Amino acid sequence: MQKPYVFITRKLPDETLVELNQIAEVKMWPHEEEAVPRDVLLAEARKADGLLTMLSDNFDAELLQQASSLKVVANLAVGYDNIDIKTASNLGITVCNTPDVLTDSTADLAFSLILATARRIVESANYVKEGKWNSWGPLLLAGADVHHKTIGIVGMGRIGEAVARRAKGFDMKILYHNRNRKPEAEVSLNAEYKDFHELLKQSDFVVSLAPLTAETKGMFNREAFQSMKESAIFINVGRGAAVDESALIEALQNKTIAGAGLDVFEKEPIDPKHSLLMMKQVVALPHIGSASVETRMKMAELACRNIVNILNGKEPETPVT
Repeated sequence: MQKPYVFITRKLPDETLVELNQIAEVKMWPHEEEAVPRDVLLAEARKADGLLTMLSDNFDAELLQQASSLKVVANLAVGYDNIDIKTASNLGITVCNTPDVLTDSTADLAFSLILATARRIVESANYVKEGKWNSWGPLLLAGADVHHKTIGIVGMGRIGEAVARRAKGFDMKILYHNRNRKPEAEVSLNAEYKDFHELLKQSDFVVSLAPLTAETKGMFNREAFQSMKESAIFINVGRGAAVDESALIEALQNKTIAGAGLDVFEKEPIDPKHSLLMMKQVVALPHIGSASVETRMKMAELACRNIVNILNGKEPETPVT
């Protein structure tokens, strides 16, 4: 009996594929930092029973409709806005993601961005490496305190709550905005629900963790940044498209806000000549929210288990559809 065929769109460690290799013929794109070209992706999708995909891969209606044998798409991410969920559902294709396993790693990264931006860590490290440190001064590279400040979390899902737990350790006042109130978090974390613009007005650090939806796309626009304190720092570890980058650039240039820590962007990878990368008050990272070795291994293993379960006629662990 012929084994089902599975295509993986980025190079993964061999040890995460053991179970999948036992039940399927597996082909893997051999590059870690290079996306699969569209024509290759279309060709592979046409013959695949399963696909293990990245958030940067575009699985639109055109591709899915040509994938006549496809049973499962396992996305190596919490998000899945790169996949046309409606078309997949109509075609009977199961879509899975990898929630939970990356919650704490992403929350660590979000809080790292808060600290790095507020305390000018990257700027200070470069200052030393570039040989500019000739003497000590009372306000040399002085940043802003994080402890006892107010954090406003937009998107109070698992990661949002994990960020709030870390903020609690810094004695921060915790505000949040979410589609739905989170009564348990309000009690356990002493978090206060706020209207979006009220949260922006009161927060010293605004952290975007909202999923990308029609409502959240471009929600951080000129009006949003103008609602924030001049001393406020904006952190985005959610979705790049939630931010109007031209409005963010304007806010930083005009000192409407003090700084930004960004792990995601409207277009990735970001152009090295992008205006945001020219600003000292911006800490920019290459979308590494969940990028610890332990977490990425767990994500890959979960994605593989989801494919194995579907191909074996069982229920996946983390289905989206």
